[in-house]
Amino acid sequence: MNWNGLLEIIVNILNTPAVIAALSAGLLWVLARVFLAKPAWQKYEGAIVTGVKLAEKAIPDETPNAGLARADWALKYVLNVYEQARGHAADATLAASIADGIPIVHAQQEASGGLET
Repeated sequence: MNWNGLLEIIVNILNTPAVIAALSAGLLWVLARVFLAKPAWQKYEGAIVTGVKLAEKAIPDETPNAGLARADWALKYVLNVYEQARGHAADATLAASIADGIPIVHAQQEASGGLET
């Protein structure tokens, strides 16, 4: 058997409806995993909301760099809650993801009026 005959057999097999359907399903599964993946911080959104609200009350507006101080306070709060719940500290990747989520949650709370006192 020569290479052309073998290549023709492979193309004929790949051109069957079952193989095309399987390849399509696999591609859709991969795309769904990539594009529908949620950030890690969303699992802890409740603790982040609580941390943001408590930080708003704990850090007065007159504090120098109040926004940064509140974000730091909220991050420490969420990491402390995580450590108490899990029994170990969060790794650096998760801590960075939570730090990325704090401004997003803060903006959502501010837009919805959830930070009004």
